[in-house]
Formats: sequence, C-alpha cells, structure tokens
Amino acid sequence: MRPAIDRIVEELPCPDADVLTEARRIVPDPAAHADCLKRIDAFSLLEQRPPRQAASCSGRLRVAALNAERLARPDAVRRFMDQARVDVILLSEADVGMARSGNVHTIRQLAGVRDEGYVFGVEFVELDLGDGEEMRRHAGERNACGLHGNAIVTAHALDRPYLIPLDESGLWFKGFDGAQRRIGGRMAIAARLRDAPSPLWLVSVHLESKTDPADRQNQIRTLLRALEQIAPGEACIIGGDCNTKALPRGEGERMLLLDEPERFEPLFTDLRRAGFGWADANRAVPTQRDGPSKTHPRPFGKLDWFFTRGASVDNPQVVPSLDPQGRPVSDHEMITLDIVL
Repeated sequence: MRPAIDRIVEELPCPDADVLTEARRIVPDPAAHADCLKRIDAFSLLEQRPPRQAASCSGRLRVAALNAERLARPDAVRRFMDQARVDVILLSEADVGMARSGNVHTIRQLAGVRDEGYVFGVEFVELDLGDGEEMRRHAGERNACGLHGNAIVTAHALDRPYLIPLDESGLWFKGFDGAQRRIGGRMAIAARLRDAPSPLWLVSVHLESKTDPADRQNQIRTLLRALEQIAPGEACIIGGDCNTKALPRGEGERMLLLDEPERFEPLFTDLRRAGFGWADANRAVPTQRDGPSKTHPRPFGKLDWFFTRGASVDNPQVVPSLDPQGRPVSDHEMITLDIVL
C-alpha cells in the first residue's frame, strides 16, 4: 500500500495515452495493475486551489457529505448545497475529464460559482466510458482525461492535505460485466481547517461497494492508522459513502443503525476504539435513492455516515439530492452536520 500522499499541484496531469492503451490490452492481473498505478503521475499527487478570499470561522460550521455519482450536474449540487447553507462539502465520485459528465473539471465548476477552494485526489483512472449504460449512451466519445475521485470543497482555508490510499488490490482492473475497467482503488482525502480555534480535520472517505464487511473494516483500519500518524488525537470529522450494505434496512430495525451497527459492520468497532462516535452525528434513515440512471432494490439502505472525534456536533440532516424539478442528481442523498466551534 502506498503511504499517505501530500505532494500538491495546481492541476493534476492527465494520464499518458500510451499507458492507458497498454493497460487496456494487457492481462489484468494484480502485478500489471501495480505497474500501471506506478506509471500514472496523478496517483501520487493532490490538486489544491485556495479560495479567492478565505472565509473566517464563526461559531458553527455546516459540513455535508455526498456521493455525487459522477458530479455530472454541479449546478444542481450547488443549488441544494446553498439551500442547506453548507460551508464544507466532502465529495466522492467526482469526474474530471470524463465524457459521461461533459469532459469538464466538475470540482472546479462546483467551487467556481462561489470562488471556493478545493482539494481533489484520484481514486480511479477510467479505462472505459463508464458502466454499461454510460458506454451505450456515450458510444463514439472519448474521455479528455479520465480521472475520478474524492474532494473537499469550501470557502474556508485548508492546509496539510493528504490522499490516503485504502485499497490497491486492482479489484476494478478487469471491470464488471464487460464495462468500467479502472486503475486505482478506494481512498480518502484529509485536510485541516486552517483557522479553526483548535486543530480540526475534515476527511472525505469512500469505501468499496463490491466487497464484504471484513474488507470494509480493513479499509477503515488503514484510514485510522494514517490519521494516527497525520493527526494523532486531534478533532476530526470523517464523512462519506461507507457502503455499509450489511446493515439492517427494515423500518422496524432503524434504531439498530445507530445503537448496534457493530453487530453487522465491524468497522464501527474500530472507529469506536479510535475515539469516534456516530450516534449524535447521523439520523437513522436511509441515504440511498434511485439516481439519474440507477435504481436500487427496496428498502433503501443507510450507506452514508459521519464519524466524529473531539468535536461538538448537532443537527444531523438528510437532504434530498434533487434539482428544482424534483429530478434526482445522485443515487445518494446528501447528509449534513453542524460543528460547534
């Protein structure tokens, strides 16, 4: 596993076309995946841009987390962020230079509306146009860059950003159902809020979807080890899509989501032992929904979480990821939380 990455550039380089062509042709085994990972510079860098004018920290800070499902509509995401009065958003599944999202820098478009800053890191370099439906919809098009990853977007100044790799098994290198071949693996982005009265870390996390509770636990253990090196004992807010698919989904079982999640997903045990809590930071309701092109079995699950340590938090909310016409923007709802500084 690569160590935490802290090399910062203003703009991530796109992968070399010859490397991607070779990756599509070779036998997709773990050794080949590791070689491709080393040959793509974007995996060893972070892209950071500061806000045009950094906001000052007041008594409260509203933090959101959203799996943006490509962030293909940053305008709509901005609209419901503004309606919820979000100060910081922890994002996953954001595209940069993907045909399926208009071949634009979606994070830059989202941040630019309010002259905010951001930190962005690569989770995957996409070798295809996306999943099967996206490949059909965008047949004949090409990705301008093919980057996909996590970000933190805010008008507040951030320092000491890190990309923390959580998995490098090459699970997606072969693709699934003949589509979505990828180089890379799940990861987290961590950064410190510069002007907080005392050190406060923000972490955008995305755990693997096509795996089991034991593997998700290993990914959280990797994250916690890295945080112990980067921010030992300091206040921290972790938020994102944890793909906690083993949790109960029945309406009559919802209180188990906050009271006894460790029975179903052992990653909660590791978080508790590391000083993180979740009962005051979340609502016991689903965060999954049908998205612009994806539908999910009923009942929906609670996949998205906040975990907090050393910070006073309240007012957890689940915000529908809908545009003004009521159309879904993502297959996840946005979650929000207030931090009392």
